[in-house]
Amino acid sequence: MAFTSWSFAVFLPLVFVLHYAGRSLGWQLGILILASFVFYGWEHPWLVLLLAASTTINAEAARRLLHPNSSRTTRHRALVLALVANLGALAFFKYARLLGPLLLPASLLNRWDVSFRDIPLPVGISFYTFQGISLVVDAWRAGSAGIRGLPFPATPRDSVWFHARVWFFKAFFPQLIAGPIVKAGEFLHQISPKRLTDVDWDGASRHLITGFFLKLVVADNLREATASLASPLFLVLPKLNLIALLYGFSFRIYADFCGYSLIAMGLAKLFGYELPINFNLPYLSQSITEFWRRWHLSLSSWLREYLYVPLGGNRKGPTRTYINLFLVMFLGGLWHGVAWSYAVWGIAHGVLLAFERFFGGSRRNTASNETWTAGRILRAFLVFNGVSLLWLLFQLSDFRDVIAYIHCLFHNPWGAQPQALYVISLFSLPVIIQHLRGANFISRRLPARLEAPFFGFLLFLILVNSGTPGDFIYFQF
Repeated sequence: MAFTSWSFAVFLPLVFVLHYAGRSLGWQLGILILASFVFYGWEHPWLVLLLAASTTINAEAARRLLHPNSSRTTRHRALVLALVANLGALAFFKYARLLGPLLLPASLLNRWDVSFRDIPLPVGISFYTFQGISLVVDAWRAGSAGIRGLPFPATPRDSVWFHARVWFFKAFFPQLIAGPIVKAGEFLHQISPKRLTDVDWDGASRHLITGFFLKLVVADNLREATASLASPLFLVLPKLNLIALLYGFSFRIYADFCGYSLIAMGLAKLFGYELPINFNLPYLSQSITEFWRRWHLSLSSWLREYLYVPLGGNRKGPTRTYINLFLVMFLGGLWHGVAWSYAVWGIAHGVLLAFERFFGGSRRNTASNETWTAGRILRAFLVFNGVSLLWLLFQLSDFRDVIAYIHCLFHNPWGAQPQALYVISLFSLPVIIQHLRGANFISRRLPARLEAPFFGFLLFLILVNSGTPGDFIYFQF
């Protein structure tokens, strides 16, 4: 079920009313867990079996890891089995089509190739698998000290509550399909009875209106406006249109994913929960390192805490640091999709991160109150263009098309198709203004008397100027 569907417009108020109809934690968790499984399995009911299996395995592993009397061998076995189950499911459903031809003999491949191509990609599996890994790793690290909000179940009744909390943590529908990736220590302690009088209506409405505006008005209209960013359509376009397509797609992917994250945060607020911020004006970044401190923060944080640091981080010398950066970004690229273009995208970011660290560029950072000098503006412009060029690998999965686009960018004649330029510029403008406000080129705060009319205007635009509905880009990841 998508946030932008009519079925969700009926689903949300019904769940909201049922959730606050009871004041006990058991009632509220039960309603939200049931609603989350209905939400996830709405179009493909078989998906709930996969989510239930993943949740059960991770809950039981966490219970064993937190048991005060578990031996190190028992805990180690529970951790390994849970990681194998999580990563095995992800590898099978997401990467079998990619890795099968590399790992299997030709005789088996010829026999099974059709089956590999037919393996479905369960929506959201990357996100809730990473959440499960964070749970078991946090439980391994915590041991008998326990995880805040998830005490070890000493009695059968406690065991029911333990599993209910884990099921809710894994399945909570606002962040289930496309994040933010919530870590156990960030969320479990928030589980408590919620009251209608405590709802942050102001924060929820701001997040929801801004999120739906970015998705429906900006991203969906840009999706139509940048449809020519496909081979062979772009081959005959003049140079200015090619540049506009590149920037338009860059703004679109930001508006689409940031919009989803804001909607998720707003929905969570309606039920009394806080999700972590996922974007912080990434196109203001003056380095690739800073970009990853601003873009998809929950993934960046997860990769750093559960992959980069365990690999040794920057504690084992420069060479090992560069290898770790390269490996983490390579795997981060593959996390995004089942094509080698995503792996190349990750490798490119890894190389740029290592390059910056070698030359000291990773230490650059932009504070909101710093003056934007010509040098800062130039660095931000170069980073934005580099990031935008690499986004081509998300849109053009065939490397030959990427090379052809870059060739056209340099060799096609100057000129423009004005209508296409106008549409891309118009719907890119909100993202540009948002970043200019963040950089203090435009006042960051509206006068109090203008805030309500401003959000009312955004709501009006959502109703009258939404683009043709499309799936969120990150649903494919």
